[in-house]
Amino acid sequence: MKNSINNILNWYFRRNSLPYWCIFLIDGLVLFISGLVSYWMFSSWAELSQQIVGVMNSLVVYVLVSIIGTRVFHTYAGIVRYSSFVDLQRVAYANTLSLALSIGLHLLMYSAPHSSFVPLHTRHLIVMYVLATLLMWGVRVIVKSLYDLTTIDVRAARVLIFGVTADAIGMAKNIRSQRPRKYLVKGFIAATTRYKHNRLLGERVYSMEDDLRETIYTQRIEAVLVSPQLVNEFRSNQDLQNVIIGMGVRIYMALGTKEVSSEGNLLTEEDYDGYQLKEVSVEDLLPRNEIKVDMETVGELLNGKRILITGAAGSIGSEMVRQIATYQPASMMLIDQAESPEHDIRLMMEQDFPNIESKTIVTSICHEGRMDKIFKEFRPDYVFHAAAYKHVPMMEDNPSEAVLNNIYGTKVVADMSVRYGVKKFVMISTDKAVNPTNVMGCSKRICEIYVQALDRTLKLQKWSKRSEQPVTQFVTTRFGNVLGSNGSVIPLFKEQIRKGGPVTVTDEKIVRYFMLIPEACKLVLEAGTKGNGGEIFVFDMGQPVKIADLAARMIKLSGAKNVEIKYTGLREGEKLYEEVLNDKETTKPTFHEKIRIAKVREYEYDQVKKEVEELVEISKRYDNMATVRKMKEIVPEFKSNNSVYEELDKEKLKIVKIQEG
Repeated sequence: MKNSINNILNWYFRRNSLPYWCIFLIDGLVLFISGLVSYWMFSSWAELSQQIVGVMNSLVVYVLVSIIGTRVFHTYAGIVRYSSFVDLQRVAYANTLSLALSIGLHLLMYSAPHSSFVPLHTRHLIVMYVLATLLMWGVRVIVKSLYDLTTIDVRAARVLIFGVTADAIGMAKNIRSQRPRKYLVKGFIAATTRYKHNRLLGERVYSMEDDLRETIYTQRIEAVLVSPQLVNEFRSNQDLQNVIIGMGVRIYMALGTKEVSSEGNLLTEEDYDGYQLKEVSVEDLLPRNEIKVDMETVGELLNGKRILITGAAGSIGSEMVRQIATYQPASMMLIDQAESPEHDIRLMMEQDFPNIESKTIVTSICHEGRMDKIFKEFRPDYVFHAAAYKHVPMMEDNPSEAVLNNIYGTKVVADMSVRYGVKKFVMISTDKAVNPTNVMGCSKRICEIYVQALDRTLKLQKWSKRSEQPVTQFVTTRFGNVLGSNGSVIPLFKEQIRKGGPVTVTDEKIVRYFMLIPEACKLVLEAGTKGNGGEIFVFDMGQPVKIADLAARMIKLSGAKNVEIKYTGLREGEKLYEEVLNDKETTKPTFHEKIRIAKVREYEYDQVKKEVEELVEISKRYDNMATVRKMKEIVPEFKSNNSVYEELDKEKLKIVKIQEG
C-alpha cells in the first residue's frame, strides 16, 4: 500500500504527470458542467430533462469555441500544481474572450435554428462562463494547496524575509516553488511602518517597531533572508541586526533573484543556487553603501597597454592584477619579493588569463640595477605601485627596513618611471600617513611627499621648456583597512574564535574604517587612470567601525559559546582613531563622489630628494633612533604614540623650549 502511494506521488510530482491535453479536458468538463448548471438555474429540472440532448449539443459547440480562448492565452500551458496569480488571470481572459465568441455564436444559432441544438440565452452564457472561471480557479488553487501541503519538508527552516519589494515577493515565490523546500516563509519584515500588519502571499508583514523578539520566539524563526534591493538598508540598521543575531537567528543575503515562469520553466534546485543565497559573514554586515565606478572608461584606458605592478602577490596587488587583466592589456609585468604568493599569481594568470602575455618576477624593488633592467626591457605605460611593508608593530621594531623598502623602493620605481617614459605612476598609500603616529605611516607619508614633489618639478620643467613632450604623471591613492587582506583583524578574530578564544582587542574604544578589496581596487584604478598627476586621492571609507563591536558580532555570528573578548592595550604606534582626511574642509571634490583630493603642503623636489637620500643612508646603519629622528625632521607632524620613539618627541620639545626661552 505504501509503495502504491509513493508511486502515485512520484508520478504526480513529475512535470509530465498532467500533459496539456489533460488540462484542456478538465477545463472543458468544468465548462460543460457550468453550462448545465446555468441552464438549470433559469429553468427547471423538467425542462432540462426535455431539452437535455439539444442543450448538451449546444454546450459541446461552446466548449469547442472556448478552444480559441485557451489557445490565445495558453491556459493549458501551465502546470496546475505551480499555478500563480498570472495563471488565474489568463483563465479569466480566455473565458472572457470565449464568452464574447459564444454570444456571437448564440446570435447565429437563433437566426438559423436547428432541432439538434438548444441555444443558450445570453444570461445563460454569462453565468456559465463566470461559474466556469470560478471553478477553474478553485481547481487550480486546491491542487496547488494540496501539493504545497504534501511537499513541505519537516526540516525546512522557518524564515522571515526582510523587505516588501518585488524582489522579496519573487524570493518568497521561488522558495515556495522549490522542491524539496529548504525554507518555510512565515512573514515579511518591512523597512517602514507603511505596510505594518498587512499581508503578502498570505503571510503577515511585521514592521521594525513590532516586538520582533517575540515574533521570532513564537514563530520559531530560524533565519532571516534579506532582499537584494535592501542589502544596503539592512547593513545600516544595526538595531535590527542586533535583535536578529541576539536571538541566535541566522542571516542570509540574496544577491539575485529569479522569477518562476508559469510556462512550465520551473525553478529547480540548481536554479536556486543562482539566487546566490549565502549566510552572511561579518563583512557583509558592516555599514557601507555599494560603490559604483566607471570601469568602462578605465578599461578603455588600460586596454592594449603595458602594465607593471609592484607588490603583485599581495592582497591589494593581486586584486589589481585580476581587475586589470580583464581589460586585455597588451602585457603585464608582475613583481613581488614573496616567492610562494608570486607563484600563485603565475598559476592564476596561466589558468584565468592565458591569452595575456605576463611575466612574474621575484625581486625586491630596492634592487636598483634589477629594476632598471626590467623597465628598460618592458617599457611600461602604467605603473601601479602596491609594494610596501604595512604592519605597524613590525615596522615600529624595524624602522630601517621600513625606510629601505617603502621609501627607497618607491624612489627607485618612481625614478625609473621618469627615466623610461611611463605615462602614469599610481602609488597606493594609507590613511596611516595622515598625521602619522607610527613608523609605517610616516614612511608612506614620505613616499607621498617624494612622488608629489617629483610630479610638480616635472610639470615645471615642461612648462619652462615649453615642451610638448609628455611627462610621467604621479598619482597617489590613500585609503584605510581592506576587508580580508593578509594580516587584517577579521581573519585573526576568526582564527581566535575557532580556537575558543579569547578574542584580543587592543582597546575598547578603538575604531577603524573598512572597505572591500575589490571596491578599493576599483577606486584606485579610476583615480589612477583619470588623475592628472600630483594629486593625493582619498576615498570615502563610509562609517567607522568599533573593533570591540566587530569582535562581539563575529562571536555571535559564529555561534560559539563562552568566547571572551580580552583587551590587550594599544600596540606601539597604534592610535584609537584613523584619519583619511576626507572631510570637505581639507579636500576637494573630483569626478567621483567617493573620491576627493587632499589639500596638503607642497614640497620642493630638490630639498625632498636630499632629505630622502640622507634618510636612506642613515637607515643603512640600522640605528633605529637616528632613523626615526630623521623621519620626524622630514614629517614634523609625525608624533609617536605608545612607542619608544616618544623620547624623540620629548627631546624635540625640550629643544624648542630652549630656543624660545
